[in-house]
Amino acid sequence: MNQFERGRGWIIAIDGPSGAGKSTVAKEIARRLGYLYIDTGAMYRAIGLKALQKNSRLDDTQQIITIACNSKLELKFFHGRSQVWLDGMDVTEAIRAEPVSQAASIVSSISEVRKVLVRTQQELGAAGSVVMEGRDIGTKVFPNADLKIFLDATERTRAQRRFEENRRKGAKSTLDETIAEIHERDQRDSLRSDSPLTQAADAVYIDTSGKSIGQVIQEILGLVQRLPGSEKTR
Repeated sequence: MNQFERGRGWIIAIDGPSGAGKSTVAKEIARRLGYLYIDTGAMYRAIGLKALQKNSRLDDTQQIITIACNSKLELKFFHGRSQVWLDGMDVTEAIRAEPVSQAASIVSSISEVRKVLVRTQQELGAAGSVVMEGRDIGTKVFPNADLKIFLDATERTRAQRRFEENRRKGAKSTLDETIAEIHERDQRDSLRSDSPLTQAADAVYIDTSGKSIGQVIQEILGLVQRLPGSEKTR
């Protein structure tokens, strides 16, 4: 049973930099509300993965655009777990590798790639009842979202989280290397000319440094409760 019920489903946008906790938080918010969860970053990761698999030069803009236009991206849900499929193959785990993360940041800076994927994202979320996370949801994809959240944390906190996540997956990178990677990605995402990472003027800023995932989730659910027409389920 959903924690909240209403006549029309909201569009909830959650933006923020890498390592701020967007995916974990957005997934749980969507589960609590019975909403569709969409990880837009996974879509850019999938294009980055395909570019790496094809040994494409990441600075070859036209080739990356061609890859984006000719790729079939699907978001599937099995037993409460989201999956990303690329050209008929499950790439959910493959897109989480650090080289793919860096490639995603590069390809996402290409305007034509963003146009292709933003159209897909808008189609997926147009019906409402969706929690969508990324870096430009509240500013570009759904500027009229019912609730906009900008999750953040200190650079070191975000790097520590990513380092621990990578270590659990068997990656050999050091904390200092992870800090450098996070910093490089922040710079690239914030300085790109098309839809740079920025907080929407009407977004609620939440610093997740020193907060548990549970605390952040409860804070956001509290904001949902205050949306017009919200009614707590008995």
